Amino acid sequence: MAKETTPNAAAKLNGYASKAKAWLHSRRDMLRKPVRASGEGAADGGRRSRSMPGAFGVLVRKEVSDHIRSWRFILLLGIIALTCVASLYTALNSIRDALGSEDGVQEFVLLKLFTISDGTLPTFIGFVGFLGPLLGIGMGFDAVNSERNKGTLSRIMAQPIHRDDLLNAKFVASLIVISIMFLTLGFLTMALGTLIIGIPPTFEEFLRIISFLLVTIFYVGFWLNLSIMFSVRFRQPATSALSCIAVWLFFSFFYDMILQLIAKGIAPSAPTTTVQDVLNYQNLMMWLNRISPYTLFNEATTTLLVPSVRNLGPLTNEQVVGAIASPLPFGQSLLLVWPQITGLTALTLICFALSYVLFLRQEIRGRS
Repeated sequence: MAKETTPNAAAKLNGYASKAKAWLHSRRDMLRKPVRASGEGAADGGRRSRSMPGAFGVLVRKEVSDHIRSWRFILLLGIIALTCVASLYTALNSIRDALGSEDGVQEFVLLKLFTISDGTLPTFIGFVGFLGPLLGIGMGFDAVNSERNKGTLSRIMAQPIHRDDLLNAKFVASLIVISIMFLTLGFLTMALGTLIIGIPPTFEEFLRIISFLLVTIFYVGFWLNLSIMFSVRFRQPATSALSCIAVWLFFSFFYDMILQLIAKGIAPSAPTTTVQDVLNYQNLMMWLNRISPYTLFNEATTTLLVPSVRNLGPLTNEQVVGAIASPLPFGQSLLLVWPQITGLTALTLICFALSYVLFLRQEIRGRS
């Protein structure tokens, strides 16, 4: 009996297997059927839906690719990375002395990597504040006029692309590259410091470093927008580059000299000078100094990375009485530098609005 039932069971299993194969084939045909039925129309619809992020997405991807592959970006990135590594090296050499000078206070050790130096090289925030504008200028000084001189601007505008999409894509793509670069640099510095020192960052230190990196991106974004505005205004890339560098040199070196001359001229020196006159003079000089974007960046980053900074303006003895010398919480530090962050954002928006208006009002012709 066993010899007779075994072939029957095998036949049944083969039957079940053939039915399962037939069912799988029918399911596969049903899945393929809509694609075949729709034909070219479905393919065009699919292409259209993929391109719905539109010309803006395509332009952003093209600009990001051009920036990353350009030798100009690689050289600027190399210069900033080398200088930041050098400042990190000097900070690691002097961090023991800095901790010893503060009576063994071991708080915010990782933040000191960004703010201290042994005097041979500037600090990390000093390098970023000095070289960051060059990165923004280098990525935007020929954003529009190079397209115009090569004759590609009229070709792009001949496509169904809005003018504002082109300008927005230039700015967004450059800002994406700058953001990725500074976030990577900041996280790399934090990781190296943690590995070498052996002390992991606290949550407040992490928040302060992230805030510092975001303020840096806003600061470089202002110089990027300024260079894009000059690239729209001037037809030659060399003219726009020199204009941007002239503005950068003015605020980095000459503006402080001009303020010192003004301060000598208006400083209260009469015997009848009151405390209120001195306060008015200090407030006036402080506000004149804060016209410079470099001052806004320096005050914001120093307050975020040095928690012991509790005030950015002059104080009277009555205001100092009763104050406890302790680190400021992160929320209070952020509240203290909120006007500086707002000022940097406002300067960026003003430059973007000016370049936007100039570009929309220009006539675009081939190689004109």
